[in-house]
Amino acid sequence: MLSYLQMETIKRNYWLAEIERAWQKRSVIWLSGVRRAGKTFLSQNLEKIEYFDCELPRIRRMMEDPEEFLEGFKNQNKRVVLDEIHRLDNPAQLLKIAADHYPKVKMLATGSSTLGASFKFKDTLSGRKKEIWLTPAISEDLADFKIKDLKWRLLRGGLPPFLLSKDFPEADFQEWMDAYWAKDIQELFRLERKYSFQKFIELIMTQSGSIFEATRFTAPCEVSRTTITNYLKVLEATFVAHIIHPFSSHRPTEIISAPKVYGFDTGFVCYYRGWHELREQDLGILWEHYALNEIQAKLHTRRIHYWRDKRGHEVDFIVALRGSSAGPVAIECKWKAKHFDDYNLKAFIYQYPKAKFFVLAQDVDREFSKKFGDVQVTFTSLAGMIEHLRNTIKADNGLS
Repeated sequence: MLSYLQMETIKRNYWLAEIERAWQKRSVIWLSGVRRAGKTFLSQNLEKIEYFDCELPRIRRMMEDPEEFLEGFKNQNKRVVLDEIHRLDNPAQLLKIAADHYPKVKMLATGSSTLGASFKFKDTLSGRKKEIWLTPAISEDLADFKIKDLKWRLLRGGLPPFLLSKDFPEADFQEWMDAYWAKDIQELFRLERKYSFQKFIELIMTQSGSIFEATRFTAPCEVSRTTITNYLKVLEATFVAHIIHPFSSHRPTEIISAPKVYGFDTGFVCYYRGWHELREQDLGILWEHYALNEIQAKLHTRRIHYWRDKRGHEVDFIVALRGSSAGPVAIECKWKAKHFDDYNLKAFIYQYPKAKFFVLAQDVDREFSKKFGDVQVTFTSLAGMIEHLRNTIKADNGLS
């Protein structure tokens, strides 16, 4: 097992390739993600770059006049990394000037997730930047980190310092949460009640993957329903929670408004649930979280749904393209393929006969199909599922 001290030498090849592809489309890249996701190490591993740490006062002084700073790279086809750019007085202005007037300078900026969530940052750089969301560790990262045991990843989570620690990093989870409150939340959102906010996060993690009802959180968090709704918006904006809305065609039998909420990382889910060792019954819900993380990372989207009807039938994830003539892609996540039954399948296919139905199981090495009545179900691996989704998107866009 690698130690965190060795991480600087590890190349996360999937993400490095993503950055190179993004630079072919835009000169400015915004690398987002939660704190300690590995943005700094990833950016430092890029080849032929000039790296600037904006945490340092002397670096910030260099950038007080953005034009003067950028003039030093004019016509040099430089690749520049501005790490922790949120420490600048006006980071969006610098990136806008770079995009508009110095297009030959390839620039990658990292910073607090709250900066990317701010309206001013989004508005100023609209159409000028390419965004890459660095999620918790995906399958390719595990290969780069030389981690073969998926259960290790599920228990410790996907933040590299937690994933690579030799000892179980129990104290680090609360330390991360305190830093998130102090350095991310207070900078932009200026919330006042730390206890209530952190209690809300704890409850989100312990109930992660379930249908969200704001009123269930008001009493334990000692705040109003409106405040709970605002808290959830903050967690979504900073990538700490993912809101999965129901898929429906507004049929009277379907759930059409109640979202499900997932915590951003399996390690935090395990920590707040008090899981120090994983039992067989824990693996299914964690595999569901891991699959969601992988789909979000590979498809660069949070537009994933779930389906449920009023009789309790439910499908884990639905990927449906707006305006597409093809049916939705329905995905059931199972730790083991043998755990699948057709109870939910029949109810969904009855409503959506054009849908494609997949069972995503971690023990499937070679894809196979099985018929349940007149419906064909494809049992596939995570890599296979991603390939199917990509091909569906390409076909819908008329791409080969």
